[in-house]
Amino acid sequence: MEHLRKIGVPLLSIVVFLGLWEGLVWVNGWPNYKMASPSDLPPAFWKYHMLFLEMGWQTLWRTVLGLCIAVVAGTGLGMIMGFSRIARDALYPLLVGFNAIPKATLVPVIALIFIGQHDFNTVLMAFLISFFPIAVSVSIGLSTLEPEYRDILRALGASRLTIFRKIALPKTLPEFFGALKVSVTLAFIGTNLVEIVSPHGRGLGALFKSGETNGDYPLMFAVLIALAFLGIVLYYAVVALEKIFAGWAERPHA
Repeated sequence: MEHLRKIGVPLLSIVVFLGLWEGLVWVNGWPNYKMASPSDLPPAFWKYHMLFLEMGWQTLWRTVLGLCIAVVAGTGLGMIMGFSRIARDALYPLLVGFNAIPKATLVPVIALIFIGQHDFNTVLMAFLISFFPIAVSVSIGLSTLEPEYRDILRALGASRLTIFRKIALPKTLPEFFGALKVSVTLAFIGTNLVEIVSPHGRGLGALFKSGETNGDYPLMFAVLIALAFLGIVLYYAVVALEKIFAGWAERPHA
C-alpha cells in the first residue's frame, strides 16, 4: 500500500497538472503558436523522437558529469570550511558573492575563455551552478558537530579524515542529500544555459533553440517536458541513493 501511494500520488498530480494545462489552453482558445497544449506534444515527440533521444543523452551525460564534479568539489570545500573557522569566515563571502552572480552572464565569459570547448563549457557551467548547496550543507553539518565527539576522537589519536568518515559524514548525510536534490535541478539549468545562450547544436537546449527559430511551439514545449522528465528521473535516483545511505534518518510516518 505504501509503495502504491508513493507511485500513485505523484502520477495523479502529473495527470491533474496536464489536465489543468489542457483546460487553460482550451478555455482561452489559444492556438499552438501561442501556447501549446499537452495534446500537441505527442506528435512533436514522435516527429523528432530520434533527435530527442540523441539530444537528451547529450544533455543528461553532461549534467551528470558536472553534478558528480560538484559533489566531489563541494564536499571537499565543505570539509575545509567545516573543520576550519578561519576558512569558513574567509570563503563564505566569496561563495555567496559568486552564487549571487546571474549564471547567464557567465556563459559568454566562459565561451570566450574556452573557445570551441563546448562539452567542457557545458559541464563547467553545470558544476559552477550546482556545487554551492553541497558545499554549504557539508560545511554546516561539520561545523555543528558536537565538540565532545571531536575531542574524544582526537584524544584517541584519530585524524580529521577519520573523524569525518566515522562521525561527521553520517551526521551530514541527511543535509547532504537534501542539498543534492537541489543541485540536481540546478545542474540541468546550468547545462541548458550553455546550450541555449551559447548554442553549439548539441543537447536539448539546442533543440529548444531550433524550435524557437522555426516558430515550432509544440517542439519547444516538448523540450521543456523532456527536461522536466530527466530532472525527475535524476531526482528520484538521488532519493534512491538517500534511502540506501541515509535511510536511517527518515522519520516513520504516523
